[in-house]
Amino acid sequence: MNRFVEDLKTIYYNERLMLITMAFNLLMAMALAVFTIANLNPASPMVVNGYGDIGGYRYGNWTEMLAFLIFAVVFGVLHNLLALLIYRKRGAGMTKFFVATTTMLILGAFIVLIRLK
Repeated sequence: MNRFVEDLKTIYYNERLMLITMAFNLLMAMALAVFTIANLNPASPMVVNGYGDIGGYRYGNWTEMLAFLIFAVVFGVLHNLLALLIYRKRGAGMTKFFVATTTMLILGAFIVLIRLK
């Protein structure tokens, strides 16, 4: 745990933009979790939970929509911890790429969830 705190301090002093991006990812992941919980509809037996260009909308049980909540936790917490590990092993360049990729994945999850609404 002390190594993570030391890495965060190092990132704060040397790479503030990357720290801001990591915090932005955490906030976006929390917003994705809130948006997912707000759109769950456990009262209805069938909800739209997928879309395919060939078959159109796919319907299923509302519990399948909990995958977006799991994605939010993974993107918000685990990806930031992985970013700290990547920073320790590979440096700032690879970490910036990883954090930018995570940002794009969260935005993609938002787009998919909005289309299913």
